[in-house]
Formats: sequence, structure tokens, C-alpha cells
Amino acid sequence: MSKPIKNLITESYRKRFADVDGGVVIDIRGVEANDNNRLRGSLSEDGIRVTVVKNSLARTAFNGTALENINEVLEGPSAIVYGADSPVVVARKLMDIAKEIKTIEFKGALMDGQIFQADQVEALSKYPTREEAQAQVVQVLLGPASQISGILSGAGGQIASILETIIEKGE
Repeated sequence: MSKPIKNLITESYRKRFADVDGGVVIDIRGVEANDNNRLRGSLSEDGIRVTVVKNSLARTAFNGTALENINEVLEGPSAIVYGADSPVVVARKLMDIAKEIKTIEFKGALMDGQIFQADQVEALSKYPTREEAQAQVVQVLLGPASQISGILSGAGGQIASILETIIEKGE
């Protein structure tokens, strides 16, 4: 491949992955054409994209970007799967699809600068997404407050009932 072509491809990767900060790397070698189309179609429904990359050019394009750490798992034929709300959503979707298409091989993933090796992708798919984690934190914070308000309103209701009984007896 000539140097100008390599430069064009590298620049294309830079533009395509400019806003991407994580994803899952898979090997789709051996996936039949119909399965590949089904995989890509199913992923695109959720706003997830698949890009097959040339590793050496991708490494060059990713240097100095949020995807730089993903270079660790770019070995052999690689496709980067990215998009949706987070790499967790991508990993979940891919784990579901991999149950049907057995030839998909996981190479690793990147989320918030942290690299996950191939055997950790399933664990990544079980992480909460950012929104789920925020909801859990809010739930934890509001749990004790709602218990305290319940206790106080319950005690206040009992006091009001006692006072009402005393007033009725006094009349």
C-alpha cells in the first residue's frame, strides 16, 4: 500500500473515531456473510457501529487520543465496535449476539481509559451504565431520607391521634 493511501486511511480513522472514547474489539474472521449482515443490522438498530481496521494504521491514528490504550488489544484481524451510550451497552449487545454467532471472538475493550482483556469483556457487560450507576447512587442517598421521613410522619400521626383522643375525652 502506498504512503499516500496509508495517510488517507489514517486520517479517515482519526475523523471517524474523533469523538469515540471506548469500545469493544472483536475478531469477526470466520463469520459468514449472512451472520455478518445480521450482526451489523442488529447493532445499528441500537446506534452501534462496526469498523474493521488495519491495526498499524489504527495505532498511528489513535496515538494521543482517548482510544490510545486500545492499541494493546489490536492484534490480528480486528474490528472495533463502538457507539451507543457506553462500551457497557456495546458489550451487552455483543454478548447477546455471540450466543447466536459462535465465531465472534472477543479481543478486549476500552472504557474510560481502562483496558479490559478478552476474558474480561463478559464482566464489563455486567457493569452498570453511567445512567444506571447514577440511579443507584440516588437510590442509596434517598433511601435513608425516605425511611426517616416515614418514621417522623408515622410518629407525628401517632401524636396527633393521641392529642385528638385527649381533646375528645376533655369535652
